[in-house]
Amino acid sequence: MSNRQTNTDVILIGAGIMSATLGTLLKELAPDWKIKVFEKLADAGEESSNEWNNAGTGHSALCELNYTVEKPDGSMDISKAIKINEQFQLSRQFWSYLVNSNLIRNPQDFIMPLPHMSYVQGEENVKFLKKRFEALSNNPLFQGMEFSDDPEELAEWVPLMFKERTFNEPIATTKIDSGTDVNFGALTHMLFDHLKSHHVEINYKHGVKSLKRTSDGLWELKVKNLDSGTIERHTAKFVFIGAGGGSLHLLQKSGIPEGKHIGGFPVSGLFMVCNNPDVVEQHQAKVYGKASVGAPPMSVPHLDTRYIDNKKSLLFGPFAGFSPKFLKTGSMFDLITSVKPHNVLTMLAAGVKELSLTKYLIQQLMLSKEQRMEELRKFVPNAKAEDWDLVVAGQRVQVIKDTASGGKGTLQFGTEVVSAADGSIAALLGASPGASTAVHVMLDVIKRCFPQHLKEWEPKIKEMIPSYGVSLAENPELFHEIHTSTAQVLGLNKNLPNHVHSSEGKTKVLEQA
Repeated sequence: MSNRQTNTDVILIGAGIMSATLGTLLKELAPDWKIKVFEKLADAGEESSNEWNNAGTGHSALCELNYTVEKPDGSMDISKAIKINEQFQLSRQFWSYLVNSNLIRNPQDFIMPLPHMSYVQGEENVKFLKKRFEALSNNPLFQGMEFSDDPEELAEWVPLMFKERTFNEPIATTKIDSGTDVNFGALTHMLFDHLKSHHVEINYKHGVKSLKRTSDGLWELKVKNLDSGTIERHTAKFVFIGAGGGSLHLLQKSGIPEGKHIGGFPVSGLFMVCNNPDVVEQHQAKVYGKASVGAPPMSVPHLDTRYIDNKKSLLFGPFAGFSPKFLKTGSMFDLITSVKPHNVLTMLAAGVKELSLTKYLIQQLMLSKEQRMEELRKFVPNAKAEDWDLVVAGQRVQVIKDTASGGKGTLQFGTEVVSAADGSIAALLGASPGASTAVHVMLDVIKRCFPQHLKEWEPKIKEMIPSYGVSLAENPELFHEIHTSTAQVLGLNKNLPNHVHSSEGKTKVLEQA
């Protein structure tokens, strides 16, 4: 038993982007509070936040087709796209505040400007994309979006995708240059370095085994030091469970009624990564397609330029995989042990409802490399198998719960916060758009769990996030001002720095096209 002081104000479980964001926000709002972090792995951002386990899209609905829905009357519902875009703008503002305050440096190490594109084939899909483009481009948040179904123009935009292509059906894309690629692993490390230098105690290789309420209303955590094997007990007034796929088990152990009737369904992803620098050099965008029928929204195929450790990569995927683990480093028993008497009916109902998903996952698991290459060739017609390798991405645990609209056992595809009525504990569950909207989600946690401090904290929140509480879609001038200033601070206006992308390479690509 270690004899260091074990009582604290805030405990964050899991050292991913969510805990990093909440810790950083709280450090600005309540600098005197004591904060401790427990992470079972040896470093921060190694699971869902890791750059190889996260698409890094900076989800802002600029290219993800599943955030816009065609209504029965033929009109386009863009409300979800607006909501997600506004949430990403909060992240940009907070990151800009941190850079301006010298709390983090070198934004180009975690965020890069990159066009976001949507790409569809077939007459019906082209109609859908045009309608989506018309609905979005009338909105200030999506200004600058372009639509094209002209093969020559498309070959200029994305040469790699239009080389050696036969046009046997209509094809179209939209493009918007204000998109980004975000390395959430690098950002997570920056935020934890900042927290460490501001006296936040970060404990790696410490696994939280259980947690319970004490008679005086605190939370007591039983924590195992994985190096020495010793057990420590730590108490806190507030606990945040930001342990990715590990959150559900800990939420269940807390015993709070809000955590009942919730299940989780793990889905793993596989990506193909290009190992040929000549091919990588020919593509400069994130291009999202349309999910095939029966596929879950998180499996929308996309061909992505990525910047990882200042090196340009090209990834295609995801192909869905299945593992009963809730974390990449989890246990094969995670799924089974998450089934409890209070959620078994919810889980069974989901199993019956989601037969098409089960069938889809089985088909995906059976794919050979050549079949995966065929999927890739819908994007890159002349892709060669030897240029591409398969990488296993992170585990995502989709939330299953009973909802008014979907009934018992409804699979949720977003990011969910579950908190106790008294605000003493909150857990984050779910997947995409996740990391991109971390600031919005953590502001929600603060609002739910610290309502008594909101009045005194509001001026500081507005200093960090000028659009807090305001709809940017309804205030085009404010949006324009904020979008311009954050782009400036985060270095998103300039062309890519030389160490990443040589201008010669760029002209060469265009000549080849």
